[in-house]
Amino acid sequence: MIEARHLRVLRAVASTGSFSAAGRELGCTQPAVSQQMKALESSVGTPLLVRTGREMRLTQAGEALVRHAAGIIAGLTAAEEEVAAIAGLRAGRVRLVSFPSGSSTLVPTALAALRAAHPGTRVSLEEAEPPNSVELLREGDCDVALAFRYEGAAGAEEWDDLVVRPLLTDRLVALVPDGHRLARTEGSVAIGELARESWIAGCPRCRGQLVEVCEGAGFSPRIDFATDDYPAVVGLVGAGLGVAVLPQLAVESVRPRGVRTVALEPAVRREIVALTLLDLAQVPAVAATLDELARAGARQSAAR
Repeated sequence: MIEARHLRVLRAVASTGSFSAAGRELGCTQPAVSQQMKALESSVGTPLLVRTGREMRLTQAGEALVRHAAGIIAGLTAAEEEVAAIAGLRAGRVRLVSFPSGSSTLVPTALAALRAAHPGTRVSLEEAEPPNSVELLREGDCDVALAFRYEGAAGAEEWDDLVVRPLLTDRLVALVPDGHRLARTEGSVAIGELARESWIAGCPRCRGQLVEVCEGAGFSPRIDFATDDYPAVVGLVGAGLGVAVLPQLAVESVRPRGVRTVALEPAVRREIVALTLLDLAQVPAVAATLDELARAGARQSAAR
């Protein structure tokens, strides 16, 4: 019989490449890791690792088991959490991953409400942009991932294997300096009107979307500056060094000074969602987190 603890050790060995490194990651000794791997190989009746010098390489059977390990461990976690809640422990743990502008807008409101309603639930937060955040979820390294995808974007991620909780629809807006010729425009502006401007690009995902939208309007943006830091984008625009296009949620996550936001045509929107695995969606603490994130998204939309 395959034991969950053995699967966790196998994943650690596969990711680190050695028994000693896996032991350090798991907080146990190298001999203990070796013994658990021998027990696992005995259980499945076939070698899972090939020892090449100091490094370990997965066999075909090992690769198959690692591939299924995340789902197995997620299912066991779901069972443990649900049983604990039914038994009246009123406890839970949720590992949340979010992209930065979600971390500073949606997440604080949601987690404050969650703590007030369920003080025994512990939530940890890490930041990662999609698709990395989605991959962390699929690999079993988090329980809930905040992610986004642009409407109609080429190569948009498929989430058919995940539980998708829509939070809000976020529109891209242009940022121009206060003294810009379009700063006090009423209504929307065609993005082609910014074709001759210097551009400040945001995160890699937004940067790719910017280029795609501009090329669709018949021009390639001249990107003079690029930064993943939204306040830096706003600061560069405010200093008159160029214009930018950012998601509205990103603008709301900072205090824009010296800039004006301008609605763009054609409208470009991104769908912001909370994702989890099917088994994890049944865990009370995860379900409560999804509910509070959805309420935070609704409040954010209503405030616009």
